[in-house]
Amino acid sequence: MSLEDQTTDCKSLRTIIGKTTNWDEVAKDCVCFANGQGGRLLIGIEDGETLPPAGQNVAPELIERLRKRIGELTVNVQALPQTVTAENGGQYIELVISRSTGVASTCDGRYFMRISDTCKPVVGDDVLRLANDRPGLPWEAMDSRVPRGEADPDKQADFIAAIRASGRVKASVKEKSADELLTHYALADGATLTHLGALLLGTASQRRNLGTAPLVQAIKYDDHGQKINKWLWDDYALSPVELVDAVWKEVTDFRESYEVAEGLFRRQVPAFDEKVVRELLVNALVHRPYTQRGDIFLNLYPDRLEVVNPGRLPLGVTPQNILHASRRRNEGLARVFHDLGLMEKEGSGFDMLYDLLLSSGRPAPVPEEGADWVKVTVQRRILKPEVMRLVDEADGCCQLTQRERITLGHWRCPRG
Repeated sequence: MSLEDQTTDCKSLRTIIGKTTNWDEVAKDCVCFANGQGGRLLIGIEDGETLPPAGQNVAPELIERLRKRIGELTVNVQALPQTVTAENGGQYIELVISRSTGVASTCDGRYFMRISDTCKPVVGDDVLRLANDRPGLPWEAMDSRVPRGEADPDKQADFIAAIRASGRVKASVKEKSADELLTHYALADGATLTHLGALLLGTASQRRNLGTAPLVQAIKYDDHGQKINKWLWDDYALSPVELVDAVWKEVTDFRESYEVAEGLFRRQVPAFDEKVVRELLVNALVHRPYTQRGDIFLNLYPDRLEVVNPGRLPLGVTPQNILHASRRRNEGLARVFHDLGLMEKEGSGFDMLYDLLLSSGRPAPVPEEGADWVKVTVQRRILKPEVMRLVDEADGCCQLTQRERITLGHWRCPRG
């Protein structure tokens, strides 16, 4: 099993010694990690392997040479190399690259970013997007100037209780005091709340003062595209965590159902799966750029639901690779949503959407990206009811993995 993933890559020791030395390749990989989430470059472990060759030794002077060459070949990259001895006795270099607070590049002006387990070049207008996505201090960590003691007491109490009741939070974290938990989740820094803290725990006026707190509009249309109903959450009274429940409960159309024929029988199915609606809304709230204004729109048509979010997809993620590429835009907010059980682990939310929709005989979700918006469309009607029974029978017989259910559902009910 390979060690390579979003934050780890392996290189042969031959990359930096001998006739095959390729310092440009090492510099490129360091820039990739620095412009992403940071990561580790394991030099001395071959691709596809988990251990270095037994008996392999790393010369001490190589560590200093590596540190020097990275400094010469990159800009805004901080890398710390050290020698590690594996369980088989072989040595390798673990090069830890920190996430850059600015935009990292090679010394000759090239930009790269780590997308999934691949290093991708960043060119043209995407360089400006990279700069805009990487402020020196992330929006979440900025000072809201709201004193800790002026947070909404009810929201703070609910948050603390939910964290302590969560099955996803370690016991050592649950034992922290209320103030320690706020610091742990980066909701407060010193005597004041961060932007993230004001967003989740602040009062309505404190959230309004942020300028970019999310507002939600759910609009129902008839067959002719005319508006026939509207729900608004535009008073900043609810935090993003509370908005998920509020939208699901107040828009009664989400909980409508209809019958589909299954041979001699008929099955009652929901118009929209609750998990699908919640995951779409969570994705919109967690992955939107909070440096940009704009409402979240849930457009309900007789045959479909469209969720439209301001901003574009994170750099490197496209409608075509959204199942495989994974990048967090708001790491603190994603962490809170995950620990509260409101979202899946990173990169698995869209997998779940594909699984739920395709295995129920519906088409796959359709993501689209515009100049300043992202839209995801899911269909209301089941196109192939027989797919539900097929997937149920195959899953009961073979215990399919999520990817296998997605593949089977996509084969039987291709995207329209």
